Amino acid sequence: MQWADSTALDVVHSILSDTRGSCMFFVGTYRDNEVRVDHDIFNFIERLEISNVRTTKLHLAGLNQHDLNTMISDALCLYPRICKSLTDIVFQKTKGNPFFMLEFVQSLKSRGLLRYNFHQKRWVWNEGMLRGETITDNVLHLLHSKMSCLHRNVQTLLTVMACFGSSTNETVVHRLSESPHFSGVRNGMAEALSDGFIRKDEEGCLHFAHDKVREAAYNLIHYSAKKQFHYNLGKVLYSLFLGEGNDAGDTILLIAGQINHGKEWIIGDQDFRIAVAELNMKAGKKAIDGCDHKTAYSYLRFAISLLPNDHWESHYDLSLSLSFLFSSAANSTCQYNEAEQMIRKTLEMARCLEDQLPSYLLLSQILQAQGKVKDVYDTCSTILTELGESIPESNTLAMASTQIVETINTYEKVGDKWLKGEKTVDKTLHKTLQFYNVISLAAYFCKSHSMLVHFVSKAVQLSLQRGLSEHTALALIQFTSVVTMEDNVVSCYRIAKDAMSLQERFDLTAVIPDLYFNFYGRIAWRFEPLQAGIDKLRQGFEAGLSSGNADMGLHCAIQVIKNTICIGANLSSILEEIGYYLQILETYQSEMGRTFLLIFRETVSTLIDNGKATGIDATPLVGDLDDQKNKFRDSVLYHSAIRCYWLGHTERCRYYSEKCMKGVEQTFWQGGNITAYVAKFFIGLNSLDLLKKNKHIDRSSQVSRLAIAALKGAAVNSDSNFTNKLRLLEAEQQSLAERHWKAIDLYHASITSAKRSGLIHEQGLACEKAGFYFKRVRQNEKALQYFQQARDCYQAWGSSMKVAFIQNELDGLNLPNGI
Repeated sequence: MQWADSTALDVVHSILSDTRGSCMFFVGTYRDNEVRVDHDIFNFIERLEISNVRTTKLHLAGLNQHDLNTMISDALCLYPRICKSLTDIVFQKTKGNPFFMLEFVQSLKSRGLLRYNFHQKRWVWNEGMLRGETITDNVLHLLHSKMSCLHRNVQTLLTVMACFGSSTNETVVHRLSESPHFSGVRNGMAEALSDGFIRKDEEGCLHFAHDKVREAAYNLIHYSAKKQFHYNLGKVLYSLFLGEGNDAGDTILLIAGQINHGKEWIIGDQDFRIAVAELNMKAGKKAIDGCDHKTAYSYLRFAISLLPNDHWESHYDLSLSLSFLFSSAANSTCQYNEAEQMIRKTLEMARCLEDQLPSYLLLSQILQAQGKVKDVYDTCSTILTELGESIPESNTLAMASTQIVETINTYEKVGDKWLKGEKTVDKTLHKTLQFYNVISLAAYFCKSHSMLVHFVSKAVQLSLQRGLSEHTALALIQFTSVVTMEDNVVSCYRIAKDAMSLQERFDLTAVIPDLYFNFYGRIAWRFEPLQAGIDKLRQGFEAGLSSGNADMGLHCAIQVIKNTICIGANLSSILEEIGYYLQILETYQSEMGRTFLLIFRETVSTLIDNGKATGIDATPLVGDLDDQKNKFRDSVLYHSAIRCYWLGHTERCRYYSEKCMKGVEQTFWQGGNITAYVAKFFIGLNSLDLLKKNKHIDRSSQVSRLAIAALKGAAVNSDSNFTNKLRLLEAEQQSLAERHWKAIDLYHASITSAKRSGLIHEQGLACEKAGFYFKRVRQNEKALQYFQQARDCYQAWGSSMKVAFIQNELDGLNLPNGI
């Protein structure tokens, strides 16, 4: 692991710190004499410990003298006492390293200093001669000396493999042997294998026996000749694999890597430099296809450096493709300024709108990743206008309502037949839908909800009129995620399910993050258990990062945290996952994503211990909460109300509840995301608590009735997510009305439903409420049972704050002796 970079170690850390219960046994090794104190591996180990990943550290030193003597004794078939003088010398030179020891002993044998005596029928050596000889303790020197005596074919094979890396496919070696320059490499393979320099696995891949063997093999090439050797090797591979237009497959990365060592010779050959630029472009594309954007960036940057000054005039098609791919790779590796500069240059030099369209889409993604949503909106608006679309200045609420109804009605009339229809070949539709999908996301952040409705409705209407394309699924999903309300929820869910089914007809890999975010984050919870979508959202996050769609991948990550809070996942695990995503966001520079995660972190840390150990105040980052256009507003107010409720601050919870509803009370109770519905639940409970205290009676009665009505509507379609909440609200309502048996039945129903749905925190809350009810009616034994159940649930949830609160109630119960 001493050769691993920070990115590779980040990947390993994300796998090992996975909070979803994955089972993995990981063994990592590194040489402590080959790493400095600032190496990334030490930060990696520290982060594993912070993430509560159980680790065991083992220091593997060389063999001690006794064990080394035993090994030599076994190898030479001699008594240990006879071998001790030889062992002392070997240990002095190798420090007990087994590999070094074997090489050193073999070097003694090859020099005649260790030989078999047939008369004595044993191995012999002259201790005085060994101690008097100048014998190197450098294993590289030993290996180099040994390799220098090998046949030329073996040397050539080893040096070629050393240029390739730690391993090589046997097919490449066989193909290379077809060249006059390397005709002997295939013949040298048998000897290299028998001498133990290399080994072959079951898949025909050749590996060096040890990294020091590779290092020694590479040193067979004189330092001053290394670049030339790589370059010549690359040219031979190029002629063998890419001659006559052949497809080199994955070997293209190997070929480009070798040729690129010879830039000083490439530049001097005008024709070949263009061929190498094309080679590196193909290599970069291959790396992008494999989600290795850093490697792609390197190849594509090298390709651009080979282009002549007049490349846009002399090699237009190459320049267009190469500049686009480079901008894409730069964007995927968070080098946004470089990506934006290159794509704007591409747009300037492109000869027609058709050539510009892919670059405008990429520019929108680059700007979106930097949070420049107004620029994204303006860019997409301009292009959609050029594509013949009409972009209104504004859209009224009435117009938006009409668009929703008309779109849903049209879909219900033609949807089944349309979904079975042929795929359209209308290229203009493909591009138009792509820009509508992008402008919809931008409009969410910088325009009114009515304008957002216009865009998502128009995209679906276009698809219904002109046919199916690979962008239809996202258009349908975005439409349903935006317009779903209580009165159309069933129709929207059906449309969304139809959209997801299009994965069977189209390759939708590129938009998986978008699809998963919208479906599992904003739609599915209305009908499906909330837990079922969390893993899908994590997959969307991973797909976004690997495909270069990091912005939407991070949206999936934010939704993961929202949902894990709502299902009552272990609070410490959520905190760890938030920390992981915050680390990722440092790389991707998403201030908006960071702000949302800090809001969630404040809630989680409050629930754990009232923020004493882990609290982070996100308030300075969220802006003016009285501004209805502030995209953090709803999240901050919902979470503030929820936090205050759990802390028992009824008046503060009421304050935030009223701010949530200010100016939008009707729409607040009719729709919203999953966090909004959870907030409605707690706002309803808080209103019932106020009624118990005879405070704000009229308003509290109204809010509690609205909350029950909202949860009743939600529970019709999603029993697993909302029935327990509804039953608890009803139980509290009945307890206020002093309907004893109804209240008890409803408390029991809420506890049972929460347990069945795996909502441990709300199971604990229902037990807590039942405990207070029985305490109020002076049935302390019953209260004790429910409080104990609540404490156990809160313990499993990880809320020490609630555990302490319930324990205080348990301590205060006045129970007879023996109970």
